[in-house]
Amino acid sequence: MNTKSFTGMSVLLLLIIGFVGGYFVGQSPWAPYAFFGPATTTPDEAKDAFSPFWEVWNLVHARYYQQPVDDELLTKGAIDGMLAVLEDPHTRYLSPSDEEAARETMSGEFQGIGAEVEAVEDQIVVVSPIEGSPAEAAGLKPGDILRQADGVDLTGMDVSEAAALVRGPAGTAVHLLIERDGEQIELDIVRDTIALKSVRSEMLDNNIAYVRLARFGNQSGKEMADALETVMANNPSGLILDLRHNPGGSLDTAVSIADQFLPQGVILREQFGDGNENLYESTDKGLAENVPLAVLIDEGSASASEVLAGAIQDEGRGVLIGQTSYGKGTVQTWQSLSNGGGVRLTIARWLTPNKTWVNQAGLTPDYFIPLPELTADAEPEDTQLQAAEDFLTGQEIISIPPAPVEEPES
Repeated sequence: MNTKSFTGMSVLLLLIIGFVGGYFVGQSPWAPYAFFGPATTTPDEAKDAFSPFWEVWNLVHARYYQQPVDDELLTKGAIDGMLAVLEDPHTRYLSPSDEEAARETMSGEFQGIGAEVEAVEDQIVVVSPIEGSPAEAAGLKPGDILRQADGVDLTGMDVSEAAALVRGPAGTAVHLLIERDGEQIELDIVRDTIALKSVRSEMLDNNIAYVRLARFGNQSGKEMADALETVMANNPSGLILDLRHNPGGSLDTAVSIADQFLPQGVILREQFGDGNENLYESTDKGLAENVPLAVLIDEGSASASEVLAGAIQDEGRGVLIGQTSYGKGTVQTWQSLSNGGGVRLTIARWLTPNKTWVNQAGLTPDYFIPLPELTADAEPEDTQLQAAEDFLTGQEIISIPPAPVEEPES
């Protein structure tokens, strides 16, 4: 299997073995990289470079004081080390068990807590809980740092190892210690079987259509088409597309969904290391190309979400409302290996139609609208959704940009 997707975010890693799934779909035909079958010999051009490796391998097998050594573990360590020197947080090796778990998520459901995370300076950080997941119900928020799982310290741990501690069968519990704004909070979360339905829709007041896209999974394109057919039958006066806390997913799915909202033109530019650039373009056959459009984004909107929102903004098709998006501007491929494992490899960066690279910067909304602080005794008001409704009904909305961050004095 050789697929391309927006796995992770700027430093986002998908914990495919227990946190979240639905990411690994649709290798683009444009990828200018040829992947071949299992290697049986060291290529001639690499023999000199690999000679020290085989010397060490043989030395370990012959002289290491604890025998026998675990060949699978040595192989994993060698691959991990090779990919680590690339210093790319989205490029990584998956063991056969991790790869199997990833394939299970392709079925549209998985067992775990349901949270998208990233690795930041040896910390496991929540980017977004999956909508309707135990993680969301327990109150996990973007920016939460996972410190411990069942008493085991996660700081500095490999993402797969951390995932193995958090994942588990539905109905079992995991005790998490998280850090939020410098304070530590303990949570007991009961794992569940999480269905990965990605689109829901409804009609709001003033005949405004609302479509929520939670992720770009393998069925999201069809789900979006079905939802748009339903809401557009009402001839809505405007449409709100909610991409908040959407961690991204398949490149092909992002393009197909963007095509529903955009007239003919460029959706994104994909740039490869050899200088080649490929354009992904929309047709003029979308279901929602003309309806007034407001798109909700926040710090959990990443990757494929930014592709969609960035194209809408650049093409002047609608306005972005909310907070600055996550900022993940690279594309990964998923390659299965002969041992049953797999590799996620960053192969390109992507740019918006106007050639903006969002990596580590994110998309700037047309209207900054903060959410109110959560309180225990009041239902929080969705000020961002209200602002989108106000915009589409012609009312004035006031943008409130975040205060600039002061640089520490040297």
